[in-house]
Amino acid sequence: MFKTTFYELKSFFILWITQSFSSLGSAMTNFALIIWLYQKSGSALTTSMLSICSYAPYVLMSIFAGAFSDRWNKKATMLLSDSLAAVCTIVVFILLKTENLEVWHLFIINALNGLMNTVQQPASDVAITLLTPKKYYQKISGMRSFSNSLVTILTPVLATTVLSFSSIETVIVIDLLTFSLAFLSLLLFIKIPEISDKKINKDSFLSSVKSGLMYLKVNSGIFWLILFLASINLIASIYDSALPAMILSRENGGKTVLGIVNTCVGIATLAGSIIITFIPKPKSRVKVICNTLLFSMSTENFLLAFGKSPIIWCIGAVLGWVCIPIMSANMDVIFRTKIPVEMQGRVYSVRNTLQFFTIPIGYFLGGILVDKIFEPFMKHISSDNLITLLFGEGKGSGAAMLFFVIGIAGVIVCLIFRKNKNIYNVEK
Repeated sequence: MFKTTFYELKSFFILWITQSFSSLGSAMTNFALIIWLYQKSGSALTTSMLSICSYAPYVLMSIFAGAFSDRWNKKATMLLSDSLAAVCTIVVFILLKTENLEVWHLFIINALNGLMNTVQQPASDVAITLLTPKKYYQKISGMRSFSNSLVTILTPVLATTVLSFSSIETVIVIDLLTFSLAFLSLLLFIKIPEISDKKINKDSFLSSVKSGLMYLKVNSGIFWLILFLASINLIASIYDSALPAMILSRENGGKTVLGIVNTCVGIATLAGSIIITFIPKPKSRVKVICNTLLFSMSTENFLLAFGKSPIIWCIGAVLGWVCIPIMSANMDVIFRTKIPVEMQGRVYSVRNTLQFFTIPIGYFLGGILVDKIFEPFMKHISSDNLITLLFGEGKGSGAAMLFFVIGIAGVIVCLIFRKNKNIYNVEK
């Protein structure tokens, strides 16, 4: 049984393992740059702009990228996109070594990386489908969540360790070495089957783009699931924007504590990944998606809002993230089984635009809300006020109050979509 599974998934295993190492290297670089930028600027909004610059071109151009992705060779697309991203990393390294790195350099480089991801991501998603027999979809979704969780766990630990004993330049060198491993493995050892669909090449470019949109119009269940995730992504990106601002600013916080909390996120998602890899198929994948997101939104945000110690923040991180791999795997299986493989590049690209356009908005709102509204508001609250007793005082208390607000918003969104009959159409 094991030999059969290994043989059927051999190419997937090679791609999965090497790409995971590359993701770890990239995540370490991103973590180190966030710390560098926040220490340099002290602004949540400025730090959030890194993610905004990554996601803005990604969501704006994704709707068109699928038409290219379905036409182009998947392997060549992935190799070229990853190579250009590596060039951007080399530029950051050179600027750091010459002490010329400025904030605006990172904004431009992140925007270019986001642009590369517009074609790389749908090509990678379709490649996974082509390399994997249908019966393994839930397992490989769990395995991918497992590796992502390990990356989340190891990133702050390794990045902080390297920064303590060496420098950010060393972190970037590790990133480039892991990229080289993934690039050579994909180039030399993985053969991705090509899709045989003459209609793709006959259609005009705009017709191909339109076909992805029309698919979602006809398949309303998938469309409403995408809208649900778009709403959750808005709240989650506000969370991502506020978390470093709160923990790095708290008296009992700092970059080490931020790393510990992020590690707890990774441990939680690791546990969730193991669970989804081995549990049987649920009766309703849509109900699992709704219930796991409701549990996540109703736990972590409130513990971060009212918690005053790293222990409470870590418990919140575990409760908030343990169910996310279960949600993601069920969503992934729905997409891979319901969308024809020859359409997946176009539909995934439209999904990326619709589902992820709220992320740069959320990062921007999170930075504005922390810097301009909640932190200034908390400065004027007396120490004996109930609000101060709930959220603390000093820098970081405004971000804590924001977690309370987005916690309420998250619960409301989940309850609304949980009652929406449209999203259950996907299972009919």
